[in-house]
Amino acid sequence: MLKYAEKIGILVLNWLQIALAGTRLLFETVYWIFVGPFRFSPQRRKPIDRKTVFQQMVFMGCDSIVIVFFVTFFTGIVLAMQAAHQLEKMGGIIYVASLVSISLCRELGPVLTALVLAGRIGAAITAEIGSMKVNEQIEALETMAISPVRYLVVPKFLALFFMLPVLTVIGDVSGMFGGFVIGTQNLHINPGLYTQTAFKFLTLKDIYTGISKSFVFAVIIVLVGVYQGLKTQGGAVGVGRSTTVSVVTSFIMIIIADALLTGIYFFADM
Repeated sequence: MLKYAEKIGILVLNWLQIALAGTRLLFETVYWIFVGPFRFSPQRRKPIDRKTVFQQMVFMGCDSIVIVFFVTFFTGIVLAMQAAHQLEKMGGIIYVASLVSISLCRELGPVLTALVLAGRIGAAITAEIGSMKVNEQIEALETMAISPVRYLVVPKFLALFFMLPVLTVIGDVSGMFGGFVIGTQNLHINPGLYTQTAFKFLTLKDIYTGISKSFVFAVIIVLVGVYQGLKTQGGAVGVGRSTTVSVVTSFIMIIIADALLTGIYFFADM
C-alpha cells in the first residue's frame, strides 16, 4: 500500500513540476511581448522581428487553410447526413441547417481546427526546437545573451495566437458550406430557406465562444510544443519521442480545455 502511495505522490509531483514549468514559460513569453522591448537594456529594447512573425503566420495560417477547409467541410457533410437521418423521423428535416451551424460554431469548428494545427504546427515546433536543443544551439543563443524565449517562442506564439481564430472562422464557414451542399442537393431543401434557418437560431454567443476557445487552444499548442522541445534529450530518437508526446499532450489538453470552457460558457450561469 505504501508503495502505491509513493508512486501516486511521485506522479503528482511530476505533474506539478510540469504545470509550474509551463506557467513559467507562459509568463516569460508574455513578459517578452509586453515588457521586454521597453526595458533599458539595448538587447531588450529591440522590438520583436515582425518579418519572423509574418513568416510564422504564413507557415501556420496560410499553409494550413487547405487542410482545415477539407477537414471541416467533410465534417459538415457527415454531420448533416447524420442529423437528417434522425430529424427526418420527427418531421424536422429543415432544422439540419441550424444544427450544423450551431454545432460547428460552438464546438466542432474550433476543436477540429485546433487538433489539425496541433498535429501539424505543434509537431513542427517541437521538432525544430528539439533539434536545436540536441545540437546545443539553444545553449549557443544563451551564450550570446539572446533569450531563447524571445528569439524562438514569441514569434510562434504571436503568429498562432492570431492565426488560429482566423482558421477557426474559415473552418466554421467551410463546415457550414458542407452542410449546405448536403441540405440543398441531397435533402432537397430550398437554398434560401436553408440559409435562413442556419442563421435563425445561431446567436452571437455561439460565435464568440467558439472563437474565444481558439485563443486558448493556440496558447496550449505553442506552450506544449515549446516545452517538449526544450526538454528533448537523446539525439534524433529523442526528437521523435518529444514530437509524439507533444502532439498527444496537445490533443488531451485541447479536449480538457474545451470541456472546461464549455462548462463555463453554457452552464455556469444556469
